[in-house]
Amino acid sequence: MVIPTKYMDTIVAISTALGNGGIGIVRMSGKNCFEILNKIFIPKKKQNIEDIPGYSIKYGYIIDYKTGEKLDEVLVSFFKKPRSYTTENMCEINTHGGMIIEQKILEQCLEAGAKLAEPGEFTKRAFLNGRIDLSQAEAIIDLINAKTTQEAKASFHQLEGNLSQKIQEIRKDILSVMADIEASIDYPEYDIEEVSDKKAMMQIEEIQDKLKTLEKSFDTGKILKEGIRTVIIGKPNAGKSSLLNAMLNEERAIVSKREGTTRDTIEEMIQLHGIPLKIIDTAGIRKTEDEIEKIGVEKALRLLEDADLIISIFDNTKELDEEDIEILKLIKEKKAIILLNKIDECDIHLENEEIIKEANKPVIKISAKNKQGLESLYEEILDMFQLNEIQINDGNLITNIRHKNQIKSAINRMEEAKNGLRDNMPIDLVSIPIKEALEDLSAITGENVTEDIISEIFSKFCLGK
Repeated sequence: MVIPTKYMDTIVAISTALGNGGIGIVRMSGKNCFEILNKIFIPKKKQNIEDIPGYSIKYGYIIDYKTGEKLDEVLVSFFKKPRSYTTENMCEINTHGGMIIEQKILEQCLEAGAKLAEPGEFTKRAFLNGRIDLSQAEAIIDLINAKTTQEAKASFHQLEGNLSQKIQEIRKDILSVMADIEASIDYPEYDIEEVSDKKAMMQIEEIQDKLKTLEKSFDTGKILKEGIRTVIIGKPNAGKSSLLNAMLNEERAIVSKREGTTRDTIEEMIQLHGIPLKIIDTAGIRKTEDEIEKIGVEKALRLLEDADLIISIFDNTKELDEEDIEILKLIKEKKAIILLNKIDECDIHLENEEIIKEANKPVIKISAKNKQGLESLYEEILDMFQLNEIQINDGNLITNIRHKNQIKSAINRMEEAKNGLRDNMPIDLVSIPIKEALEDLSAITGENVTEDIISEIFSKFCLGK
């Protein structure tokens, strides 16, 4: 890949989050990094840049580029090419963590010859300079944005290159198929066509199986990254808001004996064994003449369409009525759990009702008020989504929709090749979709990707990363 001229500039940015803190870090990278630093940094102990080893820290002062006035007492970390984050000469100025002083030091770097970095440009340079591939770069932003320990763990394994290694293994398998095809094209005088077709078919099917395993892992990866979208539904006063409060272990939603107090959705996130559970409390589902409440009910019904899980809660102190039956109909074709609430007050054994049995959903008795039965609910969710079986350590887990789409495309290309072999198409035509599958996988690691896609990916990064 040809590196654009603008990426030859020395860049600088504040790498720590906006606000006051113990320390702040101003990061600089590029060919003239140390020359620019020399103009604004006075080390306590004078030493030529050439004599300062990489991975070392110097104590001193940042000065005003024009007046020579001392601005702050700092520690400067030195990283010499190619052993740095960007593979270029780099330094990180560790200053006192105040917005004013960080901005002042940034200004001095700019006045001394550096240019302000674009969002994600340090990582972009690491990619362009070959230290990491594109999937590893994407893992960095996923690691930064991780909401749970499991998501962070999956992102870190991808950052280590586990996914890249798997992709390269599959690419190697595809290249092996291509080599056999090229041999049959280049040496047609040998009567090996039938054998080559059989071998190619077997190889393609093996490659497809590996790709399908990766594609399937996205179901788990999506849960790790986005969480299980869980919608709580039920009639007014069934205990939806009480359940939300119990799961959050705080008084997040208003609980009242008066019906219809929840008019809009309330969304919160909890962790369940390191997996994000996005809980959405909704308005009580019933027929109402109240216009605002009616909007809330309609919104609740729409949310059911995109829910990964529906928790349907019923008042276990009352017999089922028409509205309860309608709710049971709503969850019939959905992944759902039935909760029978208020067992601390009364238990009329709704689980024995024929319509509850016909729903064919897990039934759990709870007291949202006393948090009784919550562990049983959590265990059911873990089993339903097989969360205890999630394997992250091998790193072969797809969490990125771009990667999933490229893998899906590669699977389809290989299917085209198989169809070509079955239809006895000329072997050179069969090789076309196989080459395209190779390009699909190369787009994941960045060996075959457009500048627009690269820019889109790195635009999601923050300044200084």
